[in-house]
Amino acid sequence: MMTTHATRPAEARETTEGTVYTVSGGDWDEVARDVADRGDDEKIVVNMGPQHPSTHGVLRLILEIDGETVTEARAGIGYLHTGIEKNLEYRTWTQGTTFVTRMDYLTPFFNEAAYCLGVEKLLGITDDVPDRATVIRVLLMELNRLSSHLVCIATGGMELGASTVMVYGFRDREHTLDLFELITGLRMNHAFIRPGGLAQDLPPGAVDAIREYIKKMRKNLPEYDKLCTTNPVFKARLKDVGHLDLAGCLALGATGPVLRSAGLPHDLRKTDPYCGYETYDFEVPTTDTCDSFGRFLLRLEEMHQSLRIVEQCLERLEPGPVMVADRKIAWPAQLALGPDGLGNSLDHIKNIMGTSMEALIHHFKLVTEGFRVPPGQVYTAVESPKGELGVHMVSDGGTRPYRVHFRDPSFTNLQTMAAMCEGGMVADVIVAVASIDPVMGGVDR
Repeated sequence: MMTTHATRPAEARETTEGTVYTVSGGDWDEVARDVADRGDDEKIVVNMGPQHPSTHGVLRLILEIDGETVTEARAGIGYLHTGIEKNLEYRTWTQGTTFVTRMDYLTPFFNEAAYCLGVEKLLGITDDVPDRATVIRVLLMELNRLSSHLVCIATGGMELGASTVMVYGFRDREHTLDLFELITGLRMNHAFIRPGGLAQDLPPGAVDAIREYIKKMRKNLPEYDKLCTTNPVFKARLKDVGHLDLAGCLALGATGPVLRSAGLPHDLRKTDPYCGYETYDFEVPTTDTCDSFGRFLLRLEEMHQSLRIVEQCLERLEPGPVMVADRKIAWPAQLALGPDGLGNSLDHIKNIMGTSMEALIHHFKLVTEGFRVPPGQVYTAVESPKGELGVHMVSDGGTRPYRVHFRDPSFTNLQTMAAMCEGGMVADVIVAVASIDPVMGGVDR
């Protein structure tokens, strides 16, 4: 194994794990030659991460290398463990949305939607969710797909030295987060999608702001094509790097852009539609390159398709409620924001307290104790920007989940890292991991 310290020749010492060489600085070829001169035939093991700017969070990669070639690659996870799934067992079904939104923190609306679709299925109220709430859910998820892909392209560009791509990507992501803040009051971790509907309706001016956003993004997205798609340096850095064919994707359970880059147009919005996706007009882009460049092209085209869906959502928005009518389930959703920004407006409080003592007691019990969910178990899944995000939840008939387990696409897709990297160069590990687009908040739930 090898660690790096102050500049000096490789110094060897024996440990329980074998010979450890302490080196740093200088030319890597000299280091490798120095080790070879000692007559040792052991491979060099290098830690990349967990504190590394190019591992997309606290991901640890254990690389066994021979010169500049990676001979074995393993992923070390668990450095961002939050215990979210366990915490869900100690909160009401509605409070659970506050936890799940924080898993993959770049795709909060998908986390919330998958969770709430599962709760609604257990309750048997899937068809009772108002149409307006469902359309707004689709609208928010597609905007979230844009913001997630923008971060992927921006951070990937930064890691390759394409700093202009990073600046453009985060610029456009800011426009998207401005919309989220206008609609939900928060840039991230929204807990806006709730069992039965939404926390509240779209605020005044939201539709006009979204229309302006669409115009802006239609103008900005072609810039990524000009910067990257036909750029010979960018293409040379990504082409044939992180290669994984269709057989490998299927064997390792990869979904999302990783799978579609191998030519299979698998997208849950088409194959197992939810939230009425079967009624929207959009395409599922694919490539047959099986490499990092193909995954970049896919994400770029998926953003165009998301804008198409967002436009259709705006055309479908009809006036109506955004929460189910059943008051034994529905949290108040027609809230007027008060000066504290939390929905505790005087009008809302007067409405609850002035209706009847029974209404006040019911509201108190609904918020503090929560509603009961019939016993059973269910699996629901949505197509997140990274792939299939599924949730298996079990109810024992109480006001809290008995068990909730998520199939996060980052966790599953990370299995492909070894197949993509072994046999390649150390520098290409950065490209391959960036093309997977893992978020450790989803991996280490």
